[in-house]
Parts: sequence; C-alpha cells; structure tokens
Amino acid sequence: MKKWLVFIILVLMLSWTIYEGVGDTPSNNYDEALMMAEGPIQVDPDTGLQKGQLAPDFTLSTLDGGEVTLSEFKGEKVMLNFWATWCPPCRAEMPDMEKFHEQHDIKVLAVNLTDSESSERKVEEFVDEYNLSFTVLMDTQADVKAQYQIIPVPTSIFIDEEGRVQSVVKGAMNYDMMVQRYRNL
Repeated sequence: MKKWLVFIILVLMLSWTIYEGVGDTPSNNYDEALMMAEGPIQVDPDTGLQKGQLAPDFTLSTLDGGEVTLSEFKGEKVMLNFWATWCPPCRAEMPDMEKFHEQHDIKVLAVNLTDSESSERKVEEFVDEYNLSFTVLMDTQADVKAQYQIIPVPTSIFIDEEGRVQSVVKGAMNYDMMVQRYRNL
C-alpha cells in the first residue's frame, strides 16, 4: 500500500513540474518579440543567470506595500529565494532561512510566486505563522519568475556584493547549505 502511495505522489509531482514548464515555453516568434518600433532590444551579454553574470534587475512590491529594486542592494550579499505557500519544500526551508537571515550579514529577498497563490492573505498568514522577518516580495504577474526561469520552487540564487550571480540552488536548502553558499560569496 505504501509503495502505491509513494508512486502516486511521485507521478503528481512530475505532472506538476511538467505543467509548470509548459507555461514558460518560449514562442516560435522570439526574434519578433525582441523587435520594437525603434529596432531590436539591446540585451546586455553580461547580465544573466550564469555564475559571474550580473543578476537581472527587477522591481517588486513588498508584502507590506513598499517597493524593492534588486539593484538597490549592490554592495550587499543577497539570497534571492523563490517560493510559494503551497510548496512543502518551501515550508521546510523557511525556519532555516529565517535563522540564516538573523545570523549572517546577507539580505534575504523571498520572492513569493503570488500568481500561483489562492490569495495574498494566504501569504500574509504564512509569514505570520513562520514569524518571518526578512523581505517578502510579491511576484503577482510571474514576471520575475519568468525572467529568472524559475522551475522548480524553491529556487535560491546567491548574489555577491557586485550584483553577480555566484550560485543557483534548485530545491530546498537547510541552514548548513545556506551558510556554505554564503561563505563562497
């Protein structure tokens, strides 16, 4: 009986992963999407998600109604974490992420995939339940999720003081893993 339950859970997780990936498939008209009335968009080859590239900049609203831009944190170490309340691995890593935030000189920016939530109230309840003190950002349109090509959640990106990506971790992390990444920034 337990084997069947594990099998069903694995099939559901795989199905969800495939479902999430289908929505992010680029269109066949990629070149056309880059065109504007003035000509092609200039893409900075130094910006991207590979180690050493500048992390793509974005601006999002905070849970409490403020606004945060990633580039404001140049000069600081940043852990950019993408998560959702419905995600069991996200829930599992939150206590360690809070401890990590409290004990290390790093700015934790937790980007909630708000478009996948049943309500913003659910996010507020989650933050209260886990007593989170780091910055929670609301990606209501999944723009930053797409920009950072986030599959799966949680995904964490460690950014150094120059704003450059140093590592990307797909999946949940524990406290020791976070500290190890921090030491390599």
